[in-house]
Amino acid sequence: MRTAIDTNIVSSLWGGEPSAAQIPRTLDEARAAGSLVISPVVYIELRAYPTATEMIVDRFLEAMRIEIDWLVESEIWLLAAERFEHYANRRRRQGAGEARRLTSDFVIAAHALLRADRFITLDQRRYRTDFPELIVVEP
Repeated sequence: MRTAIDTNIVSSLWGGEPSAAQIPRTLDEARAAGSLVISPVVYIELRAYPTATEMIVDRFLEAMRIEIDWLVESEIWLLAAERFEHYANRRRRQGAGEARRLTSDFVIAAHALLRADRFITLDQRRYRTDFPELIVVEP
């Protein structure tokens, strides 16, 4: 079983947030069931974390045995575009204005859906509407 990881999982750990308490056990359980992976978009976001450097990010991922799936093929981009389009149109129809979510969230979710068996995130609600078939795990 391959488990994709959202940026907020790692940033919560690094920031010592209250939500981080269960994360190590969740990651251990996922690792025991298979492999852990992040998309290149998650890697980019981790590099922007306030105290992160390339070396810190790379060492953390290596120590946690989290792979980076560098290949993001056209089917991932196309699925992300399709779901973002639906999201933006839904907001307009509901009178909620223009899209407020970042396109990166859609690429991360499309990657998780097409390249992993499940997705660990702290924000299930964000992904449930636009990726209902994505198996989302919350620590």
